[in-house]
Amino acid sequence: MDYSLREDGDEFTKPLIQRANGEKVEKVPICGSSRYGLALLASYGFFVAYTLRVNLSVAMVDMVRSNKSSPGGASLCPRQNPELFQRKHKASVYDWDSETQGWVLGSFFYGYILMQIPGGYLARKHGAKWLLGLGIVATAVFTLLTPLAADMGPGYLIAVRALEGVGEGVTFPAMHSMWASWAPPLERSRLLTISYAGAQLGTVVALPLSGYICYYLNWTYVFYVFGLVGVLWFILWTALVSNTPDTHKRISEAERLYITRSLKEELSPSVDSIPWSSIFCSLPLWAIIVAHFSYNWTFYTLLTLLPTYMNNVLGFGIQQNGLLSALPYLGCWVLALFGGQLADYLRETCLFPTVAVRKAFSIIGMVGPAVFLVAAGHTGCDYTSAVGFLTLSSALGGFSASGFNINHLDIAPSYAGILLGITNTFATIPGMVGPVIARALTPHNTIEEWRTVFYISAAINVFGATFYTLFGSGVLQPWAASKLSSHRS
Repeated sequence: MDYSLREDGDEFTKPLIQRANGEKVEKVPICGSSRYGLALLASYGFFVAYTLRVNLSVAMVDMVRSNKSSPGGASLCPRQNPELFQRKHKASVYDWDSETQGWVLGSFFYGYILMQIPGGYLARKHGAKWLLGLGIVATAVFTLLTPLAADMGPGYLIAVRALEGVGEGVTFPAMHSMWASWAPPLERSRLLTISYAGAQLGTVVALPLSGYICYYLNWTYVFYVFGLVGVLWFILWTALVSNTPDTHKRISEAERLYITRSLKEELSPSVDSIPWSSIFCSLPLWAIIVAHFSYNWTFYTLLTLLPTYMNNVLGFGIQQNGLLSALPYLGCWVLALFGGQLADYLRETCLFPTVAVRKAFSIIGMVGPAVFLVAAGHTGCDYTSAVGFLTLSSALGGFSASGFNINHLDIAPSYAGILLGITNTFATIPGMVGPVIARALTPHNTIEEWRTVFYISAAINVFGATFYTLFGSGVLQPWAASKLSSHRS
């Protein structure tokens, strides 16, 4: 085969310029392209998915009568900027203890974990468009039912949130499977970070907007507003998206050929049997699993409980709470987009090996957050430092989007959706148990109790980064290579 290999054997020097048998693949401009149009619409989809996922975190502050006493512990911080007038709640307020709140906040992930591997398999077998679209619109419908479920009791709310998790459980595996057919190798970091950065942007918008909706209306409207936004996205998605470049009605012939030719040496036919034993015995895959699990422990703990920490410990009201809770994810969104551009620049222009880029970005995106999370636990009632360190912690996590998070497409693009389903199954466990453990460790909401939560998250992050650095890979695995290409030399 006429490939130009780097000395480390990691990847082709110019995989998009010169392919097998001397065939040239010309790049197609970004502006007006269908692949970047897909990235933007996917970004909107993940924006919707995360607004539906995180809105309960802020609404919970208004839904329950929280316990702010701290017997036997350190004093809590003085209340910041008390509300100027007493709000007249027209929605129910519940007497749920911290343990019940933890189960409610974690219940989403009990449904979410069930659909990870099935989502990747179904997307590969039947196509990702309708699977992803129906998953998100189902989540939107159950979101609209959330206020009714809460009035019926915490058990009903837990069930509805679990069903929302089932709907969203297919989103990431389906999107990874779609990108396996749409993303040219040296544009993967850009395209995937654009699409998945919508998740961070959704968090950035949902947290403060939820706070304002709670303040000026009541918490029930949080679920009505975001549920309707999800239905609107579904209409656009079904009208504008196709599973592959070959079935897209508006793609240019030049772009279609650019994408399909740049991927044809990597993708195996979808009718092939899936090498399950090779997949589960792959050490590079287990490196991604450990990194994904570790990163998500911190991510989900903060995602679900940061508004509670801002309210019960730092003393911020519902208006400030949502805005300040969003700052970490604003930083994460910015650095995820920047990191995607930088990662592909290092690979394409500077010719850095893929594995070096993935590992470097993973270290920055996991060890950096651990350091600043520990620092946040030692700020006491220094509000500026606490918010600043929490923001830096989550922001640096954005670099991991170009690290382990898209490494599935490097090692096995044909099975990317299935691999992401596997890694995301393990990575969902922190979302299930993290909030429960964190609330169990913080019954009195003292600074010391929350410091323990931060220590645990930081230690898990460092372990994950270390494991991935030792065992991660950036090369196409033998069991994932196209059988057709193996006979072309």
